[in-house]
Amino acid sequence: MMKNNEIKNDEIGSIGIGAMIVFIALILVAAVASAVIIQTGEKLQQNAQQTGSETQQEISGKISVSSVFVWDDADSYLVYFETAPGSEILDETTVRYQMTCETTGGAYQYVPGDFTAATEFDGGALTNNLEPGVSYSLVMAAAPGDDCSATSVGINSKVTLWIHVENGGSTFETLSVTDTTRGAQVI
Repeated sequence: MMKNNEIKNDEIGSIGIGAMIVFIALILVAAVASAVIIQTGEKLQQNAQQTGSETQQEISGKISVSSVFVWDDADSYLVYFETAPGSEILDETTVRYQMTCETTGGAYQYVPGDFTAATEFDGGALTNNLEPGVSYSLVMAAAPGDDCSATSVGINSKVTLWIHVENGGSTFETLSVTDTTRGAQVI
């Protein structure tokens, strides 16, 4: 008997090896693609959480102005306000306002103040807290040095009002002075 020592080309085996190489390449591509998708998803989640936290902080401490009137034409405005919807209880010592204006003489004025003199709308005494759902009033001094009073800015003028809550949000309003007499509404 004779031995056959010839090497045969096994085509079926080479097709299997080629298929295995393609299969491994597909697994590697899928692993890289899934890693990219997971990393992108995690980054999007972190950004969404940060934005949500910032928005919650902004809303959880903010003042909503109902109306503002001339209180003393040469000295002050009366503002009616509430804490904004979704706000927490605020300590009135952490709430401040600032007014800026241009007087009839063309001078730029800046007037700061705080909300420590705020009272409940019905006249009740304030207990150092501004609570959600309760209306409050405050006489804002407009002339404790610089002067943004109704008389100082004149008729048909604007006073910019900012209300800031420490570690919270800010409220922006424009007071439109169309009448300088006591009780004239500017918002």
